[in-house]
Amino acid sequence: MHDAWAGPTVGETGELAVLDRIVRRLPSGAPVLGPGDDCAVVAAPDGRFVVTTDMMVHGPDFRWAWSSPSDVGWKAAATNLSDVAAMGAEPTGLVIALAAPPDTPVAVLEAFADGVSDAVDALAPGCGVVGGDLSTSATFTVSVTAFGDLGGRRPVLRSGARVGDVLAVSGELGRAARGLARLFRDGVDEHGEPSRAATAASGADADPDVDRQRRPVPPIADGPTAADAGATAMLDLSDGLAIDAGRLARASRVSLALDDVPPLDTLALHGGEDHGLLATFPPGTALPGGFRRIGEVLERLDADLVRGGEPVPTTGWDPYADWDGAAG
Repeated sequence: MHDAWAGPTVGETGELAVLDRIVRRLPSGAPVLGPGDDCAVVAAPDGRFVVTTDMMVHGPDFRWAWSSPSDVGWKAAATNLSDVAAMGAEPTGLVIALAAPPDTPVAVLEAFADGVSDAVDALAPGCGVVGGDLSTSATFTVSVTAFGDLGGRRPVLRSGARVGDVLAVSGELGRAARGLARLFRDGVDEHGEPSRAATAASGADADPDVDRQRRPVPPIADGPTAADAGATAMLDLSDGLAIDAGRLARASRVSLALDDVPPLDTLALHGGEDHGLLATFPPGTALPGGFRRIGEVLERLDADLVRGGEPVPTTGWDPYADWDGAAG
């Protein structure tokens, strides 16, 4: 087991002491007023701000057998920071609510906080955790709300793609799904249940794709950069390129055509949790940051997404369709 799974529990320690031990480990950012009152006060220099929220639940979203508490903290922060970037905004603050079983060691929450801090430092320096809440539950549950400043930019919506635009992506495709496939293959016991011992013995812990599944590295800075470059539409690739491209196509009332190259295998198309950015740009735009062309925008066809003239199924991760009690 991970080292954090030892020592006094949250039930033995009490809410106030646990909060104190967590808050001191989190990045504070630069709010007008941070944790300690009923609300934080966060500056909005632009006069507008973007806000998003996301949940992670033990079982469908992560497993302690496969991820450390620090991994879960990193992922909880990274996935929300990516949504802010997808609007063309710069992350400014996070609010985090945790519900944990009473027998959870306090060290688990401390390690979770360390993971959040590491992710913010690496992906969005200057952002801070400005508040949150603690509760108890039979199932470990994380809820993160993230705020971002547009900095005078227009928000980049899913609905702005225009015929003739270039379709481009920033970030890696398929690695998180390959990592999850490796865990389901090599990180389970003889009954098919996730196993910490099997994961370690198989060498999966050293697999870079497994690391990307546990700790995604979304290209946060490329969100505002894309907005500055004139991106007409953009979204976070959380559920897979194909399904998320379909969402953008429907919102913009267009179809998207994928280039024949570079090659995109099944996991790159339909695997989730890459947390890259998919965007469209006016033709002739010098693609900014890490963006690279993967297709173009067409007039509306019968299919949302096509390749070589053939429809591409817009399928990917769906927590209601895919959750069978053994995923995540």
